[in-house]
Amino acid sequence: VTTVYVTHDQSEAMSLGDRVAVLRGGVLQQVGTPRTVYSLPENVFVAAFIGTPRINLLRGLVRAPLDGAMTVSLGKQFLRLPEPLSLDHQLLRVQQGREVIVGLRSEAVRIAKPSAARPGEVPLTGLVEHLEFQGHEVLVHFDTGSRAAVVPELEAPRPAPGRPAVRRRRREGGTVLDRLRERAGALRAHSARTGAVATLDGPGRPDPAGTPSAPAPASAEPRLPGDLIVRTTPDIRLRHGMQVPLLVDLAHLFVFDQHGQRICPRPDRLPGLEE
Repeated sequence: VTTVYVTHDQSEAMSLGDRVAVLRGGVLQQVGTPRTVYSLPENVFVAAFIGTPRINLLRGLVRAPLDGAMTVSLGKQFLRLPEPLSLDHQLLRVQQGREVIVGLRSEAVRIAKPSAARPGEVPLTGLVEHLEFQGHEVLVHFDTGSRAAVVPELEAPRPAPGRPAVRRRRREGGTVLDRLRERAGALRAHSARTGAVATLDGPGRPDPAGTPSAPAPASAEPRLPGDLIVRTTPDIRLRHGMQVPLLVDLAHLFVFDQHGQRICPRPDRLPGLEE
């Protein structure tokens, strides 16, 4: 028996579903185990929708000089990528000189001095702006001099009308309805083989009359202080205004292109290159 679990609560689905299907305006964005969807989101929408606290999204600029190491600039600071580039980082060369969206979950950054860096960690510094005491942990809001990536057109529950979410869909055969039927059939067959599927969609629940309510624009959400939220333990004593050394684990670095598609870690299908 296949159990399809439909919910608007991502935390509930992540704990109850064996497999999660993320929908955006009724269009399938990604399907996989909760661990895969969390650790390898296909696009900005999935990355922002899954996970608490919300993923840090920052504006970045890729710099790949011929005579130096590749870096991702984050305003006043930068992330230096180790040489030789890993497979996950090689696709960033295509983005040389372009603005990208950098995603860092709260556990991808830790409070530690550069001398304590492990392989694959690079330094940043942050100014403490706000502390959220959660009992078993503390969420620290830092100002790193970066620019938050405010991209409501990529995070909204429904794509902007008249613009396809992924450009390659225009060249696939059949009508939009045909393609949706094929995807729905494939998803049902897949779930029948693997077990329960939790289906997630963005906000915008139907009203009692059955008409979907208009989703609130992403830009209307209140923004918290700072540009980077880091998860840490309560025993670390911090105060507002303190300058703190940070280490970023590049193994947990997400980079998305200007269309919101993931380019790091390396996707299974390379965006834009199949054209």
